[in-house]
Amino acid sequence: MTLTLSRPGRTRVLGRPFVTRRTVPYLLVLPALLGFMVFKAYPILAAMYISLTTGAGAARTFVGLDNYTRLVNDPLFWTSLGNTGLILVVQVPIMLLLALLLALGLNSSLVRLRGLWRLGVFMPSLTGLVAYGVMFSVILRKDAGLLNWLLSLFGVDPIDWLGSPFWARIAIVIALTWHYTGYNAVIYLAGLQSIPKDLYEAAMVDGAGSARRFWSITVPQLRPILLLTVVLSTIGTLQLFDEPFVLTGGGPDNSTLTISLYLYQNGFRYFDFGYAAAIAYALTLIVAGFGIAQMRMQRR
Repeated sequence: MTLTLSRPGRTRVLGRPFVTRRTVPYLLVLPALLGFMVFKAYPILAAMYISLTTGAGAARTFVGLDNYTRLVNDPLFWTSLGNTGLILVVQVPIMLLLALLLALGLNSSLVRLRGLWRLGVFMPSLTGLVAYGVMFSVILRKDAGLLNWLLSLFGVDPIDWLGSPFWARIAIVIALTWHYTGYNAVIYLAGLQSIPKDLYEAAMVDGAGSARRFWSITVPQLRPILLLTVVLSTIGTLQLFDEPFVLTGGGPDNSTLTISLYLYQNGFRYFDFGYAAAIAYALTLIVAGFGIAQMRMQRR
């Protein structure tokens, strides 16, 4: 039986103070810590154990590193990794360059109704992933798609956007660029507005032109934000799932199969949770490696 004694300013349990200046910070952190342990730490550790087993339910068998050995020798895993890397190399630079150009335009005093234009640029990023994936699946149809209809006005033959391996990848790049360019543009715009105007005025007094001011002032001042968007975009692309799942299902001929989609197929189509967990940990290592490498390159 616990004896609780109350005094002005503090509570005693079994004659000892329970709520004090020293314990209050731990009590305040305790709910967040419990939430992390239940919803983060436990699933991570459970997934690690599952990656070392095979089977389903209570009939799981410990197999050690067999799933990881299978992963290294799985050609479909390397295909998914190559597809993800190709989309990353092509889409991320295009998206960030367009975002930077949009931010520069929206930051210009020559543009009227800048608030309205900024809202319009940011609106695509508010669209649900599945919703805009379905929208693009309608736009990119070969026979009755809006994009092919527009191209036909210029005499271009219909393109099988979702049925050709090459054009399916292009379709994924188009969808990703449309959805995330405005999001990154707003981040760049915030960075541009934080640059002191005195730097530009001093450069203009010294005779620096627009190009010189951009490379000598804008780019160095935006360097931390540029690094942030590159890291976030890289991580997001490596985890790419929604667009290939909705638009192409990983096809045609596995040309748009990404690592996350391959993980999903093994886990929820074939119910091979051990192998799916191994893919998840491999993806985690890849994402961490890219993030660390990019941050070290930026420091250099």
